[in-house]
Amino acid sequence: MMGCCFLSGDTMPNTNEMTIDIDQAWAWLLDAQQGIKSDVTISFDSHGDWHSPYSVTSAAQTLLTCLLPLVRHSSWVVAQLGQSLDGRIATESGHSHYINGFESLVHLHRLRALADAVVIGAGTASADNPQLTVRHVSGKHPTRVVIDPRGRVPAELTLFTTPSAPTLHLTGPEATVARTTAEHCVLTLDKNGQFNPADVVALLAERGLTRVLVEGGGVTVSQFIEANTVDRLHLLVAPLLIGSGRPGLQMTPIDTLESALRPSMRSFRCGDDTLFDVLLSGLTA
Repeated sequence: MMGCCFLSGDTMPNTNEMTIDIDQAWAWLLDAQQGIKSDVTISFDSHGDWHSPYSVTSAAQTLLTCLLPLVRHSSWVVAQLGQSLDGRIATESGHSHYINGFESLVHLHRLRALADAVVIGAGTASADNPQLTVRHVSGKHPTRVVIDPRGRVPAELTLFTTPSAPTLHLTGPEATVARTTAEHCVLTLDKNGQFNPADVVALLAERGLTRVLVEGGGVTVSQFIEANTVDRLHLLVAPLLIGSGRPGLQMTPIDTLESALRPSMRSFRCGDDTLFDVLLSGLTA
C-alpha cells in the first residue's frame, strides 16, 4: 500500500537539492491536464510513468502516481464513494457527516478540480444540499449535474440558486420544474423511469464535458457501473463499523461468484482511510 498523498504542507527533507512537494506536484498535474508548460520539473512518458530530476517528497510521489492516469486522458468517467468498513455510506436515518476523514475530502475536491462535470442523483442533492465546488485545493469548479428524472429536487437548493459554477438539471419529459439558475435538460427515461447512464455521458460529451466525476449517491454510482460507463471507481474506506444503514454499491444480485466483477486495483493511504483505485475499463495509466 502506498503512502498518503492528499494533504498539503509536506515536511521538507534536510537537503540542499531542490525538492518538489505536494503543492508543486498538484500544480503540475493541473497544468499537465490543460497542456500548459509548468515551472515544476516533472514529465511523464508514453507508459504513463512520471519522472523528475529532482527529489520528490513521498506525499507528492503518491499524488502523482494516483492521479496521473486521469491527467493523461481527455475523456473518462470516474465514480467516487466514501464508506465504512462494512460498506455503509450513511446510517439508517441518513446521517453521513463524516464517515471519511478530512484527507478523503481533499481527495474528492481534487477529483472535482480534474473533472469537467460532477454528477449526483436526486436523493443526494435533496439530502445533502451540496455545493459541488472546489474549495480545499486550487483548481476550477466543474459543471454541476443533477440527475432528477421526476423533477423532485427542491428549487431552492444551493445548486440551483448560486452562480459559483454552471448547473445542468436533467429531468424526464413529464417532469415540471421551477425556473432556477440551472439549465434544464430533458432526457428519455427507460421502462423503470430512469435515465440510461450512457445518455447522460453522451449529453455531457456534446457540451465538451468529457471528464466526468459521478460523486453519488450509492444508487447513482451503482447504475453507472452496471451500465458499463465507469472507467475507474475511487472507493474511500474509513476504519469504521456502522453495523446497519444505507449500503454503498447496490448491484443486481448474482447467483455465483463466477459472475462477480474482479477488477484490478491499486490502494493508497488517505489519512486514516484507504483509497481503492479500481480499474473497471481500459483506462490504464
